[in-house]
Amino acid sequence: MSQTVASTTAASTSAPATSETARGRRARIALRVLQVLLALFYGIASALPKLIANSAAVESFDKIGWGSGAMYTIGALELAGAVALLVPLLQSVAATALGALMVGAFIVQLTAFHGQNAATPVILIVPLALIAWARRGQNTELLRLLRRRA
Repeated sequence: MSQTVASTTAASTSAPATSETARGRRARIALRVLQVLLALFYGIASALPKLIANSAAVESFDKIGWGSGAMYTIGALELAGAVALLVPLLQSVAATALGALMVGAFIVQLTAFHGQNAATPVILIVPLALIAWARRGQNTELLRLLRRRA
């Protein structure tokens, strides 16, 4: 009888640990998939049209009066952010920087385009904030590495 109680107790204490481990693993995989999807979005759907001077991108930047210099700069920043979302040490910083870029995009959408498509940058800020928060521990490692090189 005591053997049955012991095995039941052992099984009940190891089951939550296993489910927590599996849950944590699934969360890490989901976060990584989200990062890859956002990196693809920023690299292909957002940065590429700006960097190849797609007519719609050129028209948008001309409408706000910023011209091609700003278009190429923002495209380059988006591409850099997309790549950095895939680099473990830079993920949190990249998500924060892209989030700041989206705040600017939201303001531009409200002011220059009268709110048209203003929801898009707001929607993108949510997963970027999640990534920045979830990967925030890497900021300490990045700072330690930068201080060591300085």
